[in-house]
Amino acid sequence: MVRKNLHLILSVLIVIPAALFYGLLPHETLPLLFDFKVQSTDLKNVFRAILGLYLAFSILWIIGIVKPDYWKMATISNAFFMFGLVFGRFLSMILDGMPSPTFSIGIFGELILALFALYQYQKYSKTT
Repeated sequence: MVRKNLHLILSVLIVIPAALFYGLLPHETLPLLFDFKVQSTDLKNVFRAILGLYLAFSILWIIGIVKPDYWKMATISNAFFMFGLVFGRFLSMILDGMPSPTFSIGIFGELILALFALYQYQKYSKTT
């Protein structure tokens, strides 16, 4: 049932590459798109923790796709994950100013995925 899982599928297809981009070799990949360098061990550690967090949530969403008993949990976690990113970016815009266009685009995609997860939950949770 692809329609029911579309929000989870899209999130996995976006979040796994983002996790790898952020955390696999942050000192090499991040300066390609963003206006900063990752040089300290502590900063590398932060980005590798993000990698782990993103991959863990992605695994939960994949489980929700494959095992219908986990679909509600996966969908709720997907909405919280995306809304959490939106909140953090919005807070940063207020406290720190406008980020680069690459980061600015992210807030719209994350908001759309968060709202889509809520829509999917409302639409399909009665049948699960």
